[in-house]
Amino acid sequence: MRSHEPGEVFGPRMTLFADVLSVGLATAVACLPLVTVPAALSSACAVLRGAGEGRPATAGRYLAVLRRRLRLGDLAAGLVALTGALLFVADLALAGVGLPGAPLFALVAAAIGAGALVVGLRACARPESLTDWPAAVREAARDAVRDLGGSGLVLLAVATAALCAWMLVPLAFLAPGPLAMALAAVDVRRS
Repeated sequence: MRSHEPGEVFGPRMTLFADVLSVGLATAVACLPLVTVPAALSSACAVLRGAGEGRPATAGRYLAVLRRRLRLGDLAAGLVALTGALLFVADLALAGVGLPGAPLFALVAAAIGAGALVVGLRACARPESLTDWPAAVREAARDAVRDLGGSGLVLLAVATAALCAWMLVPLAFLAPGPLAMALAAVDVRRS
């Protein structure tokens, strides 16, 4: 990391932190239509991964990457993710009404849901997600099994983002930035 430049108050690490928050805010806004969540998170991971390679991680660069991303394949990935989330919520609601075997069913559904979440988020962090979602999901599934520590880190990042958003609701609009940074770091850590 470079040192302070003349006139710079905070230094490069604080600049990166500010960029992560601005990308997070732009990602939160881009996620509002719900079917754009995978494309928005994938774009954020790509932009933040580029920060480690010397490219600027700004909201403007993020919006430029996202604009090129919103194509049919990205919207189909969003529809699949949204459908999976709705099925997961419906399964947990069914388990909550007191059906026989509900505790075991809820435990199995939670495990499957956590696994799907890890694979989906790791797919968003993969560079292949910019052009080929099926390849990104295949590689993310392999990584999820091969790198259990990284999968645990992904779950911890999601839990931290959810806890921050729950404790202070305005942080929900900033949480996608640090989450995308964590996902990109786990992916870079793997390679």
